[in-house]
Amino acid sequence: MSNIEINTESIKDSNHTCTSRRHFLLAGASTIILTTVPGIAGAMKLQVKDYPRIKIGSVSTLKQDEAVDFMYPPENPVSTFVLVKLGEAAGGGVGKDKDIVAFSNLCTHMGGPLNGTYKPKHKAMGPCPLHLTTFDLSRHGMVISGHATESLPQARLEIVGDNIYVTGIMGLIYGHTSNIS
Repeated sequence: MSNIEINTESIKDSNHTCTSRRHFLLAGASTIILTTVPGIAGAMKLQVKDYPRIKIGSVSTLKQDEAVDFMYPPENPVSTFVLVKLGEAAGGGVGKDKDIVAFSNLCTHMGGPLNGTYKPKHKAMGPCPLHLTTFDLSRHGMVISGHATESLPQARLEIVGDNIYVTGIMGLIYGHTSNIS
């Protein structure tokens, strides 16, 4: 047998502090949060990009819960949006009842196509065919369930008389880096 002695007095008297795993993780998380507070505040500001005003429909021909696709912005003809009269007030909604909204047809997770997935009963779009994300159109297109972490980009609308115009986009369209810069 080997004769090993441990001098416990030198361990107790040393000036070294032993950091537990919990303390290390708490200190690291606190540092990250404190150093990114300005970044968090900046990220919380709604990003809006103005584009040329384009007529996309009329209030009199728009039927409740009937989704209508349109192309936007003008310089990106592959990006489609959906215009819907929800029949209930919605975040960012326009019109007499604040129930007319428009959103991107591309899922914010991996760009899956959402065309034709509007669910009138739930006022939602989805599920995305790639990873099953569903979005609430009455609440600025926020995620209901699925892998996406960002709301659908919402088209900014205005009504003049009976005409519905789109004037810009709130949020980043999947696959683009400059529609909000």
